[in-house]
Amino acid sequence: MSKKAPGAPPPFVLWREVLVAYVMPAAMAGAGGAVTGQPQLVTAALTTIGGTSALVAAALGAALRRRPLRARPARTPRALAAAVLGLAAAALGLAVGLAAARWLPHVPAFADSPWPPRLPVDLPVSAAIAATITTWHWRGSRPARTAQHRLPTAPQPHPERQTS
Repeated sequence: MSKKAPGAPPPFVLWREVLVAYVMPAAMAGAGGAVTGQPQLVTAALTTIGGTSALVAAALGAALRRRPLRARPARTPRALAAAVLGLAAAALGLAVGLAAARWLPHVPAFADSPWPPRLPVDLPVSAAIAATITTWHWRGSRPARTAQHRLPTAPQPHPERQTS
């Protein structure tokens, strides 16, 4: 039995968003790596690509759920909110990826690993996609905006009731 009212938007369920944010990119990138014979892409799909997507979806989804209905992202058009938060997540992912790609090779365990050079690509792309989709779903679960301060209008006559 559904808990939502008829015509209401679907609820935003955080655990479902995080699960989909991990499974879908990991499956797509893993399949691409398996088909093209790139074992490092398969490994990246299960770690940096899927993991980054799940982490961004969890953090952003939790933050968005706590926002009041009148807050700025809730009142912004759906496409604009998704694009802005997607670009912000990509910028943050790029910064983290560049820093990690620079400093991880100095760690002896990662010195010969092909993994750190992939981070400036994997992290921003995964973060952008996860943030955009999570914001899109969250914004779609919010009730539609209504006019806040409408002036009362006079009742309109019904043309079918008028007699000549």
